[in-house]
Order: sequence, then C-alpha cells, then structure tokens
Amino acid sequence: MRLYRDDGRAEGLTMGIDPSAQIHPSAVVEDGAEIGPGASIGPFCTVGAHVRLGPGVALKSHVVVTGQTEIGEDTVIFPFAVIGEIPQDLKFKGEDSQLVIGARNRIREGVTMNTGTEGGGGITRVGDDGLFMTGAHVAHDAQVGSRVILANQAAVAGHCVIADDVIIGGLSGIHQWVRVGRGAIIGAVTMVAQDVIPHGLVQAPRGELDGLNLVGLKRRGVSRKDITALRAAYQMLAQGDGAFQDRARRLGEETDSDFVREIVEFVLAASDRHFLTPR
Repeated sequence: MRLYRDDGRAEGLTMGIDPSAQIHPSAVVEDGAEIGPGASIGPFCTVGAHVRLGPGVALKSHVVVTGQTEIGEDTVIFPFAVIGEIPQDLKFKGEDSQLVIGARNRIREGVTMNTGTEGGGGITRVGDDGLFMTGAHVAHDAQVGSRVILANQAAVAGHCVIADDVIIGGLSGIHQWVRVGRGAIIGAVTMVAQDVIPHGLVQAPRGELDGLNLVGLKRRGVSRKDITALRAAYQMLAQGDGAFQDRARRLGEETDSDFVREIVEFVLAASDRHFLTPR
C-alpha cells in the first residue's frame, strides 16, 4: 500500500505512478497500480494493484477500481461506482480475467462493471465516449461498443454484445447472450430476451420490435435515401414471404444500401438467441 503526502503526491514514487497524477491523502492505491499523467484520484477511493488508469482519468470520490482493469484516457468515474470486481457468475473460479474500458467515458454514481470469465473469453470490453448513468450494470464478458448510453439502472447481462450508438432506457434489462445491433434504441422498463436488429426500436415490457430508430438515424446525419431504403427493408422483414432469415437473404440480394446490408449481415450471423421480429 502506498502512502501520500498532504499535497497528494506519492511518497517514494515508482514508475507506475506519473508525477503529475493527483491523489487525495485518504485514497488507497495498492503497489503495482499504474496511474497515468494528469490522472486524479479523489477522497476515499481504492485502486487495486493490477489497475491501469490512462492519462486524465478522474475518480471523483469513494470509487473502487479493482481486478485486472484498464481505463482509457479522460474517463470520469463518479462516487460509489465499483469497477472491475469479479463476475456475478457461480461458474467463476477465480481465473485471470480482465475489464478494458475505453476513452472519454462518463461512468456515473453506483455503476458496476465486472471482469470476464474463462467460459466467455476472459474479457469484458467497453468502447469510447459512453454514458453509463446511475446504477447501470455491465456484466462479465459483455462487449459494449462506443457512444453507448445506459440510462439509470439499466443492466446488460453476461456475454451480451452491444454495438456502437445503442441507447438502453432506464430500468431495462438485456438478457445474457443477446446482441443489440448498431444504432438501436431500447425503451425504458423493457426486458430484451432476443437479438435486436441494427437501428431497431424496441419497447413494451417484454421487448417488442416496433419500428426503426428514425430519430437516431436523422441525428447521425443518415441520408434520406438510406432512411427510405431502411424503411422499405423493415416492411419486407415484417410482411414478406418465408422465414425471417429467408427474407433477410432476399434483401441482401436486392439492396444497394450499406445500412440495409448491415441488417442482413446481422440477421445471418451466428447467434445464441432468436430475433425480435417486426410485429
């Protein structure tokens, strides 16, 4: 355990802690932790021996970062978050596993993120520029993309894949092994137990695919041509002949839109879950 002077500088600095890092005297930083330039660790925080904090990372106060956890530059973590604890999985037997969080994330009060398991590849990943609001949870082996928003108390279960630009509403839950495609939006108080196509709109207590995330598409500057193609593709998936995958294959043969092809590739990819289909 390393002790700190009243000015927040470490006594007997090692190469693991950059001299420009600011560490509150009440914080506990275990030997072996790597603290990058300009990082700040506030009052009553705990940082484990195998943690790496990138440049400019800020732990506000009462934050626990433990396990084999790496946090990218300029990420800010708010009070009472617990980052890098062991998985909530009875099959976990103490094997080495990791949590890797990207840059410029905002991780708000009470958020929990767990390391991976041997059975899930051993690593939980979170991309860049995400917002994880109060009480949100990212479970073991989840793969979360960039610019993802988890609203208050939203939970992503083990082994899920959440692509870029996804929004998950407050008090919603994503079942283990579910994939949520890029740009999809999940309404509040929604349980999602099946895969969600890219740019899909899901709502209702048991998670029903109820259209496209048109607002999100427009905000990201997607062209009118591509939005029109997506709307036509959605109608074909909803009302076309044959099984859902058969309709997707026909779409892939007929479309010249990269956005529609993205949906086709998502539907035809391997998955452990069924799909939410248009109602």
